[in-house]
Amino acid sequence: MTQLSRKLVALMTAATLAGAVHAETGPVVIELFTSQGCSSCPPADKMLTELSDMEGVIPLALHVDYWDYIGWKDEFANPAHTQRQQGYARAAGATTIYTPQFVVGGQDIVVGAKAMKLADQIAAHSAVTLPVQLDLSRDGEKVSVSAEWRATDTAAEPMVVQLVRVANQETVDIRRGENAGETLAYSNIVRSWDVLTDWDGAAPLAIAADVADADAVVVIVQAGTNGAILGAARVN
Repeated sequence: MTQLSRKLVALMTAATLAGAVHAETGPVVIELFTSQGCSSCPPADKMLTELSDMEGVIPLALHVDYWDYIGWKDEFANPAHTQRQQGYARAAGATTIYTPQFVVGGQDIVVGAKAMKLADQIAAHSAVTLPVQLDLSRDGEKVSVSAEWRATDTAAEPMVVQLVRVANQETVDIRRGENAGETLAYSNIVRSWDVLTDWDGAAPLAIAADVADADAVVVIVQAGTNGAILGAARVN
């Protein structure tokens, strides 16, 4: 068991015994901004893979393109992922972005492969009930999404409903750049990230979308595209 696993097991067990973690709180979305060309990224990539089987967590790898010029073009990189990371930086009042960099729940940033800090953030977010109840069902190349604002003590706010198509795992032989000569395994790879609709939460939402060629599908309801994540769900 790795350092991250030990820390998460201890924190999540303590939170559960204290009554802080319940099935209805909603999963914690963990976005990792990474690159095949970054020598500091493989430990963080492994941490994200380690989270794949953890209940109550949705890990996502967003490969950025700003390392491509060094000598190895990341085949999973997307300029939109870089723009999303820059949006989080602006929301946090930061002027710099890093790889690897985790964003937890759309709010909290962990720079580097810091297992203890990431585990602390996951445990903290796991204790918070997300205000959007989100349910998914998949039938082949179609996914049906239903959402409802369940926070009775607060009014709904303008939200963005986003659809993420995910590849479960890929292995890549890196031939150039900082990781030249390495064969690296990647998991939870974001292949596309699309806005389905805006939603004000005043009435329940029901929508369907095409999800051809996706190993898994994640739907995220967020305050804007770089704000707090208010609801999330994954279906294979």
